[in-house]
This record gives sequence, C-alpha cells and structure tokens, in this order.
Amino acid sequence: MILLVTDFGLTGPYTGQMKARLATRAPAVPVIDLFADAPAWDPMLSAYLLAAHAPAFPEESVFLCVVDPGVGTGRRPVAVWADQRWYVGPDNGLFELVVRRAREVEAWEITWQPESLSASFHGRDLFAPVAAGLAAGEQTPPGRPAGLTRCPDWPDDLPAITYVDGYGNAMTGLRADRLGEGTRLAAGGRTMKRARTFADVAPGEAMWYENANGLAEIAVNQGRAADIVGIGPGSPVEIMTPDGERGTVA
Repeated sequence: MILLVTDFGLTGPYTGQMKARLATRAPAVPVIDLFADAPAWDPMLSAYLLAAHAPAFPEESVFLCVVDPGVGTGRRPVAVWADQRWYVGPDNGLFELVVRRAREVEAWEITWQPESLSASFHGRDLFAPVAAGLAAGEQTPPGRPAGLTRCPDWPDDLPAITYVDGYGNAMTGLRADRLGEGTRLAAGGRTMKRARTFADVAPGEAMWYENANGLAEIAVNQGRAADIVGIGPGSPVEIMTPDGERGTVA
C-alpha cells in the first residue's frame, strides 16, 4: 500500500492530483490518506508523527511524504528504505526520526526527472511516480545511493505538541513508555495527570494518556483540549515529576 503524509489538506486539487498520478502508474495498489493535515511547513513536527505511526503498517509499505517548504530549491529528493518500508520525499529532516530509530537503513538521492517538472509541485510530478514505481515492485528507486541530511540537534523525544486531531486532542512528540506512571505534563499553564482513557477523569477535565500509537497525548474528557488548554502544534510541553519538579524522558 501507499500511505500519504502531507500538509496539503483534503480541500483543493493537490491530494487528488497526487492520487491520480499514483493510479496511473500503480493502479492495483491501494492508496491510504494517513495525514493530509500534517503540521504545515514543519518537517520537524511531522518527523515525530511519521516515526510513531509508520511501524503499525505492513512491511513493503511505501510512505509518500510531502511536507516540503523548500520545494524547488536545492534540497534533494530522496527515497529511504528503513526497517523494510519505503519513504519517499524531500531531504529536509522529515525522515530523521524514522532513520534514527530504524535497525537498517539505506538511502538514495532521486536523480530521475519527468519530462515536465513544476518548480512548486514535486509531490505530484516527482515523488508520486517514484513512490508508485516502488509500490509496483521496482527494487530500487531511480537514483544513486547517498547519505541523508541529518538533524542531530533534534531530541529523541520532542516535548511539544506535534498535531491536533478533529476532537481537539493534542499529540506530543513524547513516547509515553518513556514517561513514568506518575509523570505529569504541563502545557498552556495547566499541569495534567496521567490517565488510562478519557473517562478516567471528570467531564471537562484535562489529562494526558498514551494514545493508540504510543505517543503521550493531551485530552479533555468530552471537550477540546486544544481550545480548553490553549495549545496547538509547536506549543511546548513540560515533563513534571509527581512532586512537581521538572522531569525528563527515561
């Protein structure tokens, strides 16, 4: 399958144009919208989301990832093979956490270009055909082996909000299994205790829990945490011990 991770949104023509290009070259391969609303223009926040969600998908899956504020500049187009899955997109840090956590990694710079390549829509013109080819059975991408641009200053776990879903729940870049049971998270001027699920706290109360993809997520029982707590993508999150002291990731 091909998984789309973009900041395009589902309105307008862009996602549809990419899907049409995929259907032309790999008509038998299902295409799944994983994130159409990744944090706009922010490869760093998207990198933590991608690394948390990708392991749930089967080996041989192809992730077509376009969060690309540098489209049309000198940033390289790349394809990455990491833990038996393909990732196709810009070399701008988007694959940093995937690569850092992977057991095996190979990377290629995509050197192929279509006859017509727009300056501003490499998702449709360049990345989609390459992703479709890999999903259809091509063994390697059309390019040459290359190293990736790395981001060593990015932390292994990001103490910030990475994504807000349709319910107003706010995902962080923190892996919940790295946080102790008594750990509290502070954001938007509130300190929130850990709960197992929404109904463990009273309606209207904020808490944090381990979401279905292993990330620490801030939520409000029957309410929109993003609005009530006052947080959004990029908002800082502080780790607190049960005693109210500043904590760290284990």
